[in-house]
Amino acid sequence: MASRAENRAIKQAQACSSQWKGWLKEFGSRLYMYARQRCSCREDAEDMIQDALVRLWHYQEERDNVPPDLPLAYSVLRFVAMDHGKKQGRKKRKEEAVIFLHDRDDYWLDTSAEEDDDAVMLRGAVESLGEKLREVVTLKIWGGLTFSQIAESMAISPNTAASRYRYALEHLERKLETLKNERHG
Repeated sequence: MASRAENRAIKQAQACSSQWKGWLKEFGSRLYMYARQRCSCREDAEDMIQDALVRLWHYQEERDNVPPDLPLAYSVLRFVAMDHGKKQGRKKRKEEAVIFLHDRDDYWLDTSAEEDDDAVMLRGAVESLGEKLREVVTLKIWGGLTFSQIAESMAISPNTAASRYRYALEHLERKLETLKNERHG
């Protein structure tokens, strides 16, 4: 028979597991979308999320393993993505002249709009943004973060996050207007 201490430990582990499962259910798709826009294929995004979750688990050990707040999760995922990018760069330089084709299954957009002309234009316009602008737009619109949370996850000031967002929206507006004019003659 299990002792009281063992029973208490089992109940705590079950409660912790339940908390993390709920947290992943609520925020997992947002984290996946963020990871997906930072890499070229679905498998790399899944690997980055797994690595980030392991790091987060270790960070949260000091806090009774409660799930982290969302800005911390994005920040850790961002660093994992940067590490991944460095590894990919080294790998690419080591290999001879192999061309990697990008997996263009963009899961961060609603797939029902995948063939819609406006969705294709929007995706192209977002992809034309610089990385810093694209990251802020992604975290704000699809990630649902505030400028303070974006600033925390990107290690920038909230004002910088807000100004990058405004600049990105202005750029997208001009780009989409140009594309619509070209399309409609």
